[in-house]
Amino acid sequence: MSITKEAIKGEATGGEMERDEGFPAGFAGAIKHDRVVLYPHVQRDIGLDVTLKVASILKQYAKYVVICPVLEDMGDIKLPPSDFKYAKFEDELEDADMIITLGGDGTILRAARTAADYEVPILGINMGSKGFMAELETDEIEMVSLVASGAFEIETRMMLDAQLLRQGEVIHDDFALNDVVIRGYNKVIDLTLYGDGQIISSFVGDGAVIATPTGSTAYSMSAGGPIVEPTSHSIIVTPICAHVLEAKPFVLVSERHVTIELGHEKNSPAYISCDGCDRIELLSGDVVNVNKSKKSTRLVRLSGKSFYSKVSEKLRER
Repeated sequence: MSITKEAIKGEATGGEMERDEGFPAGFAGAIKHDRVVLYPHVQRDIGLDVTLKVASILKQYAKYVVICPVLEDMGDIKLPPSDFKYAKFEDELEDADMIITLGGDGTILRAARTAADYEVPILGINMGSKGFMAELETDEIEMVSLVASGAFEIETRMMLDAQLLRQGEVIHDDFALNDVVIRGYNKVIDLTLYGDGQIISSFVGDGAVIATPTGSTAYSMSAGGPIVEPTSHSIIVTPICAHVLEAKPFVLVSERHVTIELGHEKNSPAYISCDGCDRIELLSGDVVNVNKSKKSTRLVRLSGKSFYSKVSEKLRER
């Protein structure tokens, strides 16, 4: 489907928009997005070629465009000369109207986690492999101009909170947009999973993935979990290589309180990780509580692509 600015009428007068039939209902009207933060993965966008093209397009509409490369240290890599300001991502979030990521889903995850307290909408441009969360491909970057006319929809994605308790004491807490993973390092581990205090499953295996609907197309899917529509609110519990036939994936309502207990039967090294970030060591007897978070991620949708067509397209790719 081809989408042009001419397909959207009435934004200047505040009238009703006329949509190409591929647009989902609920597109925003004329909304100003004057301050745009570009968040490129420098190893995906070598030389920032695509980033600078996007910045040039946005310059026609936005009052302020800043480039915040994904760097541990601003001195890690030599950035190309540019008319646009370079800055640290965290320093630009408070006043940002929109974030545009250029990279894979990992770049979106990193942006979402860092910007979670600011509720800034994120538009993803895919420069990775699958890119389930990204909205545009690199040959569609001209469509970022639709941001200026407000011709986009905001999807709210639920997140998870995770809390690690050891002997009743909270020693670590984190949150995730995709998933909370509990896994052994090299050997199987002993897990018992509970929902509101009732046993869901008890097994020996490689671990478990506790995923959001957004994360259902990530590690959970690879471990045999179901694909769940990403705007729904639910918690997907997926065992990883369980050594028992009865250990199956479960889809729970989002209000369920999920508890994972690391047993003593297999005293093997294990860890917890949220969205693939820092691995925190687990010991036998540790308990992890996972709940729906008050935080959420807002993703920009403007291409009119359905989730179903995107899944079909992405899963055909090698």
